[in-house]
Amino acid sequence: MTTSTQPRQNSQEQLLTPGEVAALFRVDPKTVTRWATAGRIGSIRTPGGHRRFRESEVRTLLAELTNDIPAN
Repeated sequence: MTTSTQPRQNSQEQLLTPGEVAALFRVDPKTVTRWATAGRIGSIRTPGGHRRFRESEVRTLLAELTNDIPAN
């Protein structure tokens, strides 16, 4: 019997709805959907066709965008 030593990160990763992502970025959920369609942020489709977003990817993008704002 063979066992895998690699952790199953993808199955353990928290997935966010467009509404949850929108709240983090303070935008409308439709904006998040447009970002996904444009390839700005990756998304996963559920069996029902709904979009879900990896929390780690969302947090990385949020950190990148908030770090780009110059301090006055």
